[in-house]
Amino acid sequence: MKMRQSPTDWEQAFVNESSLDRRRRASLRRTAQQRMLRREADRRQRRGSVRFVLLVLTLIMTAVIVTVVMFRTLYLLLG
Repeated sequence: MKMRQSPTDWEQAFVNESSLDRRRRASLRRTAQQRMLRREADRRQRRGSVRFVLLVLTLIMTAVIVTVVMFRTLYLLLG
């Protein structure tokens, strides 16, 4: 038995495939956008952590330098 598809069947199959393809592309676009936003948030978090560490190290170094200069000055004034 030969099965023949009418032009209407072809058109319906084309419409179904088009809508499926459109949904698939939209899903891929959403996934790519979510991945980009996640990467951007990770980068921002990493940069913030590095900046915080640098701030803490700067404060510690400042305290050490001020202490050393203060004691040297006292030694010179009293010595």
